[in-house]
Amino acid sequence: MSEIIQNTSRREFLKKSGRIAASSVVAAGIAPSLYAGSSSTINLAFVGCGGRGTGAASNAMSVKRGPTRLVAMADVFENRLANSYRHLKEKFGDQVQVPEDQKFIGFDAYRKAMDCLKPGDIVILTTPPAFRWVHYTYAIEKGLNVFMEKPVTVDGPGSRRMFKLNEKAKAKNLKVGVGLNSRHARHLQELAKRVHDGEIGEIILERGYRMHGPAGSFHSLPKPEGISELMYQIQRFHSFIWASGGNFNDFYIHIVDHLSWMKNSWPVQAQALGGRHFKENSDGVKYVDQNFDTYSVEYTFEDGTKIFFDGRCMDGCYNNFSSYIHGTKGSAIASKNGDCGAPSTIFKGQTPDRSQIVWESKVPRDQRDWYQNEWNDLMDAIRDDQPYNEVDRGVTVSLISSMGRMAAHTGQVITFDQMLNCEHEMAPGLDKLTMDSPAPLKADSNGRYPVPQPGIIKDREY
Repeated sequence: MSEIIQNTSRREFLKKSGRIAASSVVAAGIAPSLYAGSSSTINLAFVGCGGRGTGAASNAMSVKRGPTRLVAMADVFENRLANSYRHLKEKFGDQVQVPEDQKFIGFDAYRKAMDCLKPGDIVILTTPPAFRWVHYTYAIEKGLNVFMEKPVTVDGPGSRRMFKLNEKAKAKNLKVGVGLNSRHARHLQELAKRVHDGEIGEIILERGYRMHGPAGSFHSLPKPEGISELMYQIQRFHSFIWASGGNFNDFYIHIVDHLSWMKNSWPVQAQALGGRHFKENSDGVKYVDQNFDTYSVEYTFEDGTKIFFDGRCMDGCYNNFSSYIHGTKGSAIASKNGDCGAPSTIFKGQTPDRSQIVWESKVPRDQRDWYQNEWNDLMDAIRDDQPYNEVDRGVTVSLISSMGRMAAHTGQVITFDQMLNCEHEMAPGLDKLTMDSPAPLKADSNGRYPVPQPGIIKDREY
């Protein structure tokens, strides 16, 4: 496929991305002006009307700088669109102007929704990430600014495709935000500055944890009657690696991202453990999802520094959702609780004891919502016509999440280069799907799907 970058190495990618970034600044000065002044209304459409899409649309309409208006919605599930519209209309009133003929259902609905916008408007892409490249392709063609949720990709071919697409977006001076909200958490921004300035010395170790009960569509029972296999897998997307990267990519990406940010580098390889444990409900019906219940990943940076990350989705166990940094002069809590929970704190020694605090973040009340911050930052860039594109970073951290996931699922050490150049495209042809299409994954006669077999299947995940 000509649009896929072949045999890309990490070093070549980093060199190339630096050149692209530099050239995009020049391009920004000569590209057609596709941005809105501070007084003109920016129209919005969103594709994927679940909870995250509805939240993103709400944040977009809550931006204080300049008027915004929702004019089109798209989904493959009519009930999700209807529920989202009802919620947003009740909250925002006349800011929501979506007539019935601009509510679109189906796999081509994204095109119809974007056709309701003009160049310089914003489309919000919040479907399962497998579809991101499909929708981003059309947004670029239409000259639209974009907000897309994380993860951005789930496999090597999709990642290479997104890197290539993003060159076109930069050349068109499009503003693109990615939902890596840690980067817009003001307490983490301040912590990153302090860590990069050497306040805790050289980083020697980082730790991250997301351990709690099952969430989202983490595990699924056999497909019920009355829904197609394709629609079931999209509806339960956290259960299927092709759709979401599984729970690993969707749940764990924020901590992997902000710990890499604190290190100011990206891991180059991963080795990992994982397992399936209690895979049936209280009635003895077996869950059919592809996820492991536990993951433990050792990420390694080029200088040998490690991130140790533990993830678990099991009831009745010790819960921990936080991240830590250890340096030669002290330590820090990055996220106290959650993906990026405040406050961030720096300590004199290696023990997070309050008597050892040397700094703790304090953020103005109007800056404490990182979901809103990321929209305020994107809208400022659009209104002021400033370079703003978070896609390369989004693809990179999606790849690194996939690298850890694949290491656990295969039982092998997986490098960044191997993940980037892996040829296993889990769901080819997503741009051609219809409601009658077969699902990318087939169940066996018992309604169960292929699961990873570490040490047995070594070059792909199932």
